[in-house]
Amino acid sequence: MPDGEGLREQVLALMGTPGYRPRNKGELARDLEVHPDERSALRAALAQLEREGVIVRGKKARYQLRSRDAKLLVGTVRFHPKGSAWFYPDVKDDANLDTGIDLEKFRRIYIPANKTSVALDGDRVAVRIDRLGPPVWWKHAKHKQAALELPGAEEQANGRVERIIKRRSGVVVGTYLERGKFRYVQPDDRNMPATIELTGDVVAAPGQKVAVELLEWDSRQVSPHGRITEVLGWPGDAGVDILAIIRRHGLRTEFPEAVVEEAKRVPGEIPPDELARREDWREADVITIDPADAKDFDDAILVRRSDRGWELAVHIADVSHYVKPQSALDKEAEERGNSTYLVDRVLPMLPPELSNGICSLRPGEDRLTCAAIMQFAPDGKMTKARFAKAVICSKKRYTYEEAQEILVGGSAGEGPAAMLHEAWNLAALLRQRRFAQGALDLDFAEVRMILDEKGQATGYQREEYNESHQLIEEFMLAANEAVARAIKNAQRPGIYRVHEDPDFDKLHEFAELARSHGYQPGDLTNKKHIQKLLDAAKGKPEEHAIKLGLLKSLKRAHYLDEPQGHYGLSKTDYCHFTSPIRRYADLIMHRSLEPLYDNPPPETDRLPGKKHCAEIADHISTTERTSASAEDESRRLKMLEWLQRTAQEPDPPVFEAVVTDVRKIGLMVEATEILQRGLVKRADFPRGDWHFEGHRMRYASREGEMHLGQVLRVRVVRVDIENQFVDFRVVESE
Repeated sequence: MPDGEGLREQVLALMGTPGYRPRNKGELARDLEVHPDERSALRAALAQLEREGVIVRGKKARYQLRSRDAKLLVGTVRFHPKGSAWFYPDVKDDANLDTGIDLEKFRRIYIPANKTSVALDGDRVAVRIDRLGPPVWWKHAKHKQAALELPGAEEQANGRVERIIKRRSGVVVGTYLERGKFRYVQPDDRNMPATIELTGDVVAAPGQKVAVELLEWDSRQVSPHGRITEVLGWPGDAGVDILAIIRRHGLRTEFPEAVVEEAKRVPGEIPPDELARREDWREADVITIDPADAKDFDDAILVRRSDRGWELAVHIADVSHYVKPQSALDKEAEERGNSTYLVDRVLPMLPPELSNGICSLRPGEDRLTCAAIMQFAPDGKMTKARFAKAVICSKKRYTYEEAQEILVGGSAGEGPAAMLHEAWNLAALLRQRRFAQGALDLDFAEVRMILDEKGQATGYQREEYNESHQLIEEFMLAANEAVARAIKNAQRPGIYRVHEDPDFDKLHEFAELARSHGYQPGDLTNKKHIQKLLDAAKGKPEEHAIKLGLLKSLKRAHYLDEPQGHYGLSKTDYCHFTSPIRRYADLIMHRSLEPLYDNPPPETDRLPGKKHCAEIADHISTTERTSASAEDESRRLKMLEWLQRTAQEPDPPVFEAVVTDVRKIGLMVEATEILQRGLVKRADFPRGDWHFEGHRMRYASREGEMHLGQVLRVRVVRVDIENQFVDFRVVESE
């Protein structure tokens, strides 16, 4: 009787023979001469191969290799709040490549809401392609008739989920309820059935938030079965809402014991022999600039001016010195992929002993770094770059606010403050040069929520993207580019940051948005025309709407094992190198760079091969998307919570809001101070007889008009946290 592995190989060998036709279990058992006593082992082998996505079950339960199904792809599915989803095929999967579908062209495939099967956000799934190429309506769309031959017109694809290969977490968050003897959970996710039937013991009380592991679910028309794995607490209790987001996204909160023990063994002092073999920058005016509440300082800078231009030294925490390949710390960091910054807490990639301790470039303490030392000509062109293992002792820790005060405050005398002024001279030149080369200015102000000790939102703080932020950004971009170019030229394995050109149809939609605001966008396949449009909108009420519209038209940046350029930054070679405390991609690039240092370590770290780099790149692209989704959800939640409370106050705050769309139901607006979008229903218009004029994108009355792009004064009148809706009312002039 063959073991499970032997039976697996027999199945694959049979399916791989020329002329093989799909067979059911009985036919496979007959052809493989499986004894009746071995039928259960055959069923188990087939089930495992199907879960792995190696084989597929087609009509009449007949099996074949997935590579022979030209319309079946495996990858990751990401959901839109309204229920539809995007499917991202695995571009390194051999069977995907064998289908002949151009995965470079069809990097994401649209899944309608009614064809998502029982998939959850982040699941690895098998998707059957229903259509490749432009949809039927495309040829009948007058405004696109002339664009059919342009890039992007044919890059449309639809599909449907056929099978779940691997759940991202398989955990659903909801509210435990009882109806008589019937015990069930009502999921927070409105795309799921209304109830999850429970099995096993229940320790929750009705009304509590719980996490449920799905056990059985084959159809969205049938209630899934599951068991409660964790009682999160009562709605409204401190931290329960954010914990629900954490569980829903499958984020890791605790470090395994082996990782904790390994972190404790990391020495808190630097041995003298390690200091001796490194470049010593401890007497230099090296500084850090970070957010006020930051604890993980992973980058420091120094700028020196000379007759030949500038020298910029970017010092990055030498995490690779402490985190070795295949160690418990390394495996956990790879699994997490990155740190996650939620509104009330940080889920770090590395334990605090490293992230906030020996790896953090705290002022007045010796710290090991990987340094990129770059020379720039007077016109801002990088003329030379070298790399070294170094040791620094930061002279000053600036917050962004403190650095900004120095930069706008005139003369700064000597020391770190004087160096900061010289640093801005270089950064401003690099920034000007970058935009001249076609980079896009997509910097946004941010709104940070302020919480009390119970985790309740009490207010907000708006953070502008000013010179102090721009300074650090330019220097990090320069270091990242220098490292990417060096590793590519040395033909070392690595992980690159890639941002592909946008699809033409998405740019066309953005052009329509710009026209609706009164702009003539020009040829948006030319980035100079895009930047000209952004410059025209700068400082105007619609600036944020224009920038956000452009951002939505662009593809998402991701990681690959080879450089393919960065559209938004207008760079040929680019990677992430400057944040190894919080991003695993940066740690990989630190290891890849080791032989290229002026003073390489005695033993360089073993690097993953190209195939493993591709797998890591795919994995951390997924973890990055998951973290970004959780971060955005936590910020939105606390903003809505604060707006709901202020709406009930006797004198609610008044916001300026720009009209972003005009519809029959009312006006879509964005409160520019808090970057919150919402709806002004017709019932919440000022007094008057308002008439909808869709062709002019306005409402008109005897009292005046309200039109696209107009700035109104509004108050919040209704907030629906569950559905994430905000209704505003126009404040009439007194």
